[in-house]
Amino acid sequence: MKIFPAVDIKNNKAVRLKQGKFNKATVYSDKPYLMAKKWVDKGADFLHIVDLDGAETETLINEESILEIIKKTDVKIQIGGGIRNENRIKSYLELGVERVIIGTMAVKNPELLKRIGTKYGKNMAVSVDAVNGYAAVNGWKEVTKIHVLDICKTMEEIGIDTLIYTDILKDGMLQGPNFEYYKMLKEKTNLNIIASGGISSIEDLKQLKDLGIYGAIVGKALYNGDIDLEEAIKCLQKE
Repeated sequence: MKIFPAVDIKNNKAVRLKQGKFNKATVYSDKPYLMAKKWVDKGADFLHIVDLDGAETETLINEESILEIIKKTDVKIQIGGGIRNENRIKSYLELGVERVIIGTMAVKNPELLKRIGTKYGKNMAVSVDAVNGYAAVNGWKEVTKIHVLDICKTMEEIGIDTLIYTDILKDGMLQGPNFEYYKMLKEKTNLNIIASGGISSIEDLKQLKDLGIYGAIVGKALYNGDIDLEEAIKCLQKE
């Protein structure tokens, strides 16, 4: 199972949010690249980058920081945050990003998702942030009536094979992930499932691996030292 250290960027600083709330941001570094390098030096081979400002504005406020990470780290990068059109997808892929992450588009504009997914599907992932399985959009401010399984069905139809599922109620709380939902997603879809939200220990990671989950995004637990990345990678390789 892959571990994706998270580097969330807001105003060109590396931060972590609690339950997605921008007024509950903790700044970990004024230079996101240094935070990214820290995880690479500890063995990460795939980084999860989120442009938090991109989720609220069309302006690429954090472009400089994102470009520095792309140019100076020799690892794969998946990136999300405000990616709502083909031009943004194409730009990131041309820069060398391995995988672009679509969120709101998958919920609010499924026809556009189908068109773009057919073209770029192998380099795309869909991120669903949900409450009790129902997708939330607009920075988690709006919970829809669209269930994650409906989105998964569309993904399978158009050739996008990676789903990032975040349980909003667990995110940033270090209370463990929603194992029941990950088990359900693994059983009812043929997608590569990446777990996100609430992962607080190496035991959580082992349990996700036992469920057959493809990967896990780890944020706060790494930043707080609850999970040692080098130790986690070794433990998962031994399993």
